[in-house]
Amino acid sequence: MKGYVVLETGEVFEGTLHSKSTEVYGEIVFFTGMSGYQEVLSDPSFKGQMVVFTYPLIGNYGVNDSDFESIIPHVNALVVSELSNEGFHYESCSSLLSYCEKQSIPLISGVDTRAIVKRIREQGDMRAIITTDPSNLSFDHYLPLGQQEVVPMVSSSSIETHGSGEHHVVMMDFGYKKSILDSLLKLGNKVTVVPYDTTFEQIEQLQPDGILYSNGPGNPKQLEYLLPTIKKVAETFPTMGICLGHQLLALAFGADTEKLTFGHRGANQPVMDLSTNKVYMTSQNHSYVVNEQSLKDTGFEAKFVNINDRSIEGLMHKEYPVFTVQFHPEAHPGPSDSEQLFYTFIEMLGNKGREKAYA
Repeated sequence: MKGYVVLETGEVFEGTLHSKSTEVYGEIVFFTGMSGYQEVLSDPSFKGQMVVFTYPLIGNYGVNDSDFESIIPHVNALVVSELSNEGFHYESCSSLLSYCEKQSIPLISGVDTRAIVKRIREQGDMRAIITTDPSNLSFDHYLPLGQQEVVPMVSSSSIETHGSGEHHVVMMDFGYKKSILDSLLKLGNKVTVVPYDTTFEQIEQLQPDGILYSNGPGNPKQLEYLLPTIKKVAETFPTMGICLGHQLLALAFGADTEKLTFGHRGANQPVMDLSTNKVYMTSQNHSYVVNEQSLKDTGFEAKFVNINDRSIEGLMHKEYPVFTVQFHPEAHPGPSDSEQLFYTFIEMLGNKGREKAYA
């Protein structure tokens, strides 16, 4: 049926709605990858968002059983220009459309995605509604995503242990991607996934060699009540933070975060390692960044920066074995340039007990 994407600015874009839902709300953002739509729709970091794909043809390789980042999809909706009704790939087990229909994911096609992306780039990520009736809509009863606490909606509610190995990693689940867990298991670690609000005492009882703070959705400042625990954990165990985990660790040590105009979402973000000048092409999905000026007196120094806008892409602590990355080293979807950073984390676990972080 005919559907419409209505932006908070009042602009309306027409398309074909493939959904039983007649009204869907979310923060509208865009993703620049040419592939990876299956990972995007199942990435918990997209909770509360409707995703516009900049690549014009989506769905051409279908949906398979192995590329999901979580058990259930998390996007509020998908917005595409042209939708492929078939999946031309040997691993495809269904079309994107049939999967979305089965999972009740609103999908609207035939939309002028280029125009929507231009509006977002000019005016920033904003609220939007997909509807069959664009008249008399109001955003008054929809909170901006940055004012919502969405992590409890995607975090696990119980403690789960996976694998076995020399090192035991506790992963704090703020909405982790399966690929992060897979990367740690591939390196021969025992990994215990715990809920986002697990206490320091509970973590200590698990006797970990190190802690990984995962990616996740939303504004990190909505989780400020967790910061004392996060800092205590990071001062006690070797720690790595990814995406939201990176932001939370920065906040815990006294830094500040701020919202980008339209975020980084795609598989081609260039990031430079400031200590080696080596450039990585990285996979990213985030709206918030750590403010560089706020790092003074936190013990953190910038380790990585984004070449395009010079925003902070990673930190290293001068005293504690703590390092963070804003991008996704597991790179699903995306290039695997920075995958070796998991090796850096494992090396830190082997140095557990030393006072200083690695050079």
